[in-house]
Amino acid sequence: QVQLVEYGGGLVQAGGSLRLSCVASGRDFSGSDMAWYRQAPGRVREFVADISATGSITHYADSAEGRFTISKDNAKNPVYLQMNNLKPKQTDIYYCTGPSVNYFDYYWAQGTQVTVST
Repeated sequence: QVQLVEYGGGLVQAGGSLRLSCVASGRDFSGSDMAWYRQAPGRVREFVADISATGSITHYADSAEGRFTISKDNAKNPVYLQMNNLKPKQTDIYYCTGPSVNYFDYYWAQGTQVTVST
């Protein structure tokens, strides 16, 4: 069974930092593009950042550009999200996701709560 599990969420003051990690089991994601999304209750899930399989290409949402960094360590965990200078409006549940081998489906982690206080 393929599973993605996240670590690193929590409560931080505005301007602080958090680092999210995403650990995989049941499948090797080292050769896959990976991504992070966020979602607030009652809202659609929003793109945050993605990274190519080799880690050489990244994309960010406007709100994350310049403050968040997505990275991969293909020898260990599939993907990280370093979040700096966090703002209260970035309080959300954050999800990592990765594709099936043929990219027909996507696996989603359970989500980790990030709360930024004023």
